[in-house]
Amino acid sequence: MKVLFVTPWLAYGGAERQTITLANRLAERGHDCRLVYVKNEPSQLERLSAAVSSSCLEAKRYLDPAALRALVALIREEKPTQIVAMNQYALFYAWLAKRLAGSPAPLTVTFHTTVLMTLKERIQLAYYRPLFRSADCLVYVCEGQRRYWAQRRLHGRRTEVIYNGIDVEHWTPVSEEGRRCIRSALDFSPWDFVVGMSAVLRAEKNHVQLVDAVAALRSRGVPARALLIGDGPTRPAVEARARSMGISDHVMITGFQEDVRLLVGACDTVVLCSTAVETFSMAALEAMALARPVIQSELGGAAEMTVPGENGYLFPVGDTRALIERLSALADADERCRMGRAARALVERRFSERAMVEGYEHLLQELENERNRRANLQRPAGAH
Repeated sequence: MKVLFVTPWLAYGGAERQTITLANRLAERGHDCRLVYVKNEPSQLERLSAAVSSSCLEAKRYLDPAALRALVALIREEKPTQIVAMNQYALFYAWLAKRLAGSPAPLTVTFHTTVLMTLKERIQLAYYRPLFRSADCLVYVCEGQRRYWAQRRLHGRRTEVIYNGIDVEHWTPVSEEGRRCIRSALDFSPWDFVVGMSAVLRAEKNHVQLVDAVAALRSRGVPARALLIGDGPTRPAVEARARSMGISDHVMITGFQEDVRLLVGACDTVVLCSTAVETFSMAALEAMALARPVIQSELGGAAEMTVPGENGYLFPVGDTRALIERLSALADADERCRMGRAARALVERRFSERAMVEGYEHLLQELENERNRRANLQRPAGAH
């Protein structure tokens, strides 16, 4: 297959990382893959394999005629047999360019959003909706997301669920010696209960809730400490909350990290306190693959990867008291180890990168076969 991926940008985020991974792995399987990003935000470009060609449309505004013309010209020149758009903005460009180029390639859109955050986004959905419905396939990343949008009548000509996947060979549990070394380097003692969060510091990730939970645990005598892996606009607010709670020395913010494996592996458990946006968290899957039990707010597909009491816990969005109780249950080291092993086993069984890539490869091949079948039926008798 000759697959053209279209993304809004390559900023840091799970959807962008998943698209890059998919393009890389399909290229490794012998498919001709190209990735185009609409706006010049190339933060994750270096993740793209040399086997995947890439270019930026350099869009300067929402609908940039020059950027659209560039995409039309590329489709006419490259003649992809598949076009895959990531989320609604890339779908907008891909849908217009495919029609202007007269391309017969099936159009697939991967959708990574569950709840639209702003009034502007909800208004935009009114004109995105027909584009979704005309797509040859709409791919959701979990069943919870599919159900949510089915209730709102958002669908493609065909609708599928393909879970995000993790490279289980890359995300392997850190050895005990490695854990001790990194914890020592971070000035954590062997008896500290280290609670991690790996996420950009943005309002919807709700890092301050974890700070509050750590303060409450320490007041109960639990030696909890927070390791916040990342950086972002809410960092000053998080630091201010830690100061106001008197636990600044027990909240560490690492700043942006290219490779988080050792840091996540050094944690005793990982928490996601998100209040919105999370659909099927890559950060949660990564922590689980590293044999860390994960505590997640009940958003998106969290319940499809977390079995309470078996490999982690769930808690109602914004419920700090419930979060504290879930963390208290994981203060026991034996319980953490048992649940961490179960988390790793589940990722290997259901959420591997190989399963994700094979799912997309099979789907795209089916769409191409269907397109060829229709073309043959429409061909005049005797034509070759």
